Amino acid sequence: MKVMICDPISAKGIEQFQQQSDLTVEVLSERLGEAELLPLVGDVSAMVVRSETKITEKIMDAAPKLKVLGRAGVGVDNIDVEAATQRGIVVMNTPGGNTISTAELTFSMLMATARKIPQAHMSIKQGAWNRKAYKGVELYRKTLAILGLGRIGTEVARRAIAFGMRVYAYDPYLSLSRARALQVEMKELDEIFAEADFITVHMPMSDETRGMVNREAFAKMKKGVRILNCARGGIVNEMDLIDAIKEGTVAGAAFDVYEKEPLPDDHPFRELDQVVMTPHLGASTEEAQDNVGIEIAETITNYLRSGAIQNAVNMPSLDAQTAAAVAPYLNLGKKLGRLLAQLAPQRNDRLVITFGGKAADVPGDPIARCVLMGFLAGAGGADVNMVNAKSLATALGLVVEQVKSNEETDFSEWLHVAAYEGENKVSVGGTFFGATMNPRIVRLNSVPVEIDPNGVLCLVTNNDRPGLVGALGTLLAERKINIANMSLNRDAAGGKALTVLHLDSVPEKKVVDEIAALENISSVRIVNL
Repeated sequence: MKVMICDPISAKGIEQFQQQSDLTVEVLSERLGEAELLPLVGDVSAMVVRSETKITEKIMDAAPKLKVLGRAGVGVDNIDVEAATQRGIVVMNTPGGNTISTAELTFSMLMATARKIPQAHMSIKQGAWNRKAYKGVELYRKTLAILGLGRIGTEVARRAIAFGMRVYAYDPYLSLSRARALQVEMKELDEIFAEADFITVHMPMSDETRGMVNREAFAKMKKGVRILNCARGGIVNEMDLIDAIKEGTVAGAAFDVYEKEPLPDDHPFRELDQVVMTPHLGASTEEAQDNVGIEIAETITNYLRSGAIQNAVNMPSLDAQTAAAVAPYLNLGKKLGRLLAQLAPQRNDRLVITFGGKAADVPGDPIARCVLMGFLAGAGGADVNMVNAKSLATALGLVVEQVKSNEETDFSEWLHVAAYEGENKVSVGGTFFGATMNPRIVRLNSVPVEIDPNGVLCLVTNNDRPGLVGALGTLLAERKINIANMSLNRDAAGGKALTVLHLDSVPEKKVVDEIAALENISSVRIVNL
């Protein structure tokens, strides 16, 4: 079996592969593009990449023997995971291997931008001795705001506290009890922008976080703030930051990641003395590289030899027979988690997953992980997978409970998921219809419904009055939005009712506002599954 190492990994990782007598190892001397890789992968069983080489659908099609893709790192943005899954190719990564190295780089950048160390260093190298030009600020008693308190953000917080800094955190998914344990103060974004002396980003890239630190955010910040990004390029809008620096709002910035990498030669950052830059060095320590190199070698070797699956981002660690029995529940669990995430408050303390009927007899852990994948997609973005879902929940202070129930219901097998914020509870339930195991949502906050868990849902709570359904249908028809299906229920005649509309398209906000303004409607939620 042939292993192709496409990007540089540690010598110890390569040695780990080479020690296996049944493996042939090819180490590429330079990064190759798609066209260059296509003729080389016909006999490859495994490929190892970091962040440079992109593994596309075409490359997989050209590699009929390919069984496993290994990412020596965390993010798998450069791998077409969906295409790999469709082809039965396992995608593995090395979660957590670079946590300390990235946290330490962040804190080094924090100190560098506070004391203008790189600028002073270059000044002396050029023969100058200008002490007045490089007066910095102390970290002691300054406020550091951390946007995203996952593994890396937590380590940065610990180091900042040791330096006597006051630490604020913005993380809409972190429980208050977890924040108290870490000795940080939870704040909303507007408070952070108004009060922070330093702001560092440690959030995944998602639709919610892309460009979240932008012109509007800089306008709310105190003069002299310093901005750091060692997480994902694009979370901080670079052009807006440049304007804020030139206007005097931002006193300094430190970046390890960029919207486009490598950084273009003509990028304005290169002309600004206030910006400290490194070329994506978050995981560039001997220890981190050794850790991820050895780990990816071990997991790939174990899979090729015995079929054992570890650290997979696209399938559970199960034997073939059990995986077939569990597969329908994995999809239903993810759908329930995704639905619940869009109905529940963002900050939750507890998630309770209940397995009933036949569902109580299948392995619960992979199903629970899929529920978490759906539920935490907003917190973890594309980085959330079956491997790291539980650790992300722990980092957020979310307690996950699994319950096996013998309660008799109308269904022979069912899943129920409830999110708790203190005593407040939001819940959803699902089951299967027919011999083909078609998933259905059958409970919303204990209200019976029947919903296909796909596409766009419009959830309307309303008073049970004649003419309401007609008014909804007329309004949507006038806006050219088609209703594919509908589910209705009420607690009593003339009481409270729940109307669920399955729509063919996502309505604009103004249309949602128009629905909410209809008589007898108390709330409207749009959910995209």
